[in-house]
Amino acid sequence: MVYFLIFVSAIFVNNIVLSQFLGICPFLGVSKKIDTALGMGAAVTFVLTLATVVTYLLQKLLILWHVEFLQTILFILVIAALVQMIEIVLKKISPSLYQALGVFLPLITTNCCLLGVAILVANGTNKLPLGADHNLLTGTLFALATAIGFALALVLFAGLREQLAMNKIPKAMQGTPIALLTAGLLAMAFMGFSGVV
Repeated sequence: MVYFLIFVSAIFVNNIVLSQFLGICPFLGVSKKIDTALGMGAAVTFVLTLATVVTYLLQKLLILWHVEFLQTILFILVIAALVQMIEIVLKKISPSLYQALGVFLPLITTNCCLLGVAILVANGTNKLPLGADHNLLTGTLFALATAIGFALALVLFAGLREQLAMNKIPKAMQGTPIALLTAGLLAMAFMGFSGVV
């Protein structure tokens, strides 16, 4: 039951984009079409889950060696290295998947959502339901659910933006202003889940 609560909480209640405002840049930049939002969401899900596992284990070494101050720099390097490694492996193993992800893999390196979740899980400051321990399993589940929540918010926002593109919008509200207003309304809708968990 605790694992289910972690999953629901990270996707809906504590959505990384809509309630914690991490990953806003790709949220606004890659959300013009549902296809690109799906690709970015899938890529973030894979990289975020893998990066959280690696950085959690590295944090234990940093604590053991009393060099916790290197956390941010090391985590950034790990995320960048993982993205590059995944890009190289995909290019060799599955060129079609590599082509499908295209520009999304390099974009993931600059997504602050990855670093934010990695630090939250490594420090044990991620929001977990009562009764859940901060360990590798709950951290990995939290990261997976957070990435799914990111992808869900991205796809919903892309769908809303596609619908808005077909409507008449006053000139002063076109582009970024209507996107920000829509994002705010979507965040308010997700706040409705706050009483669930």
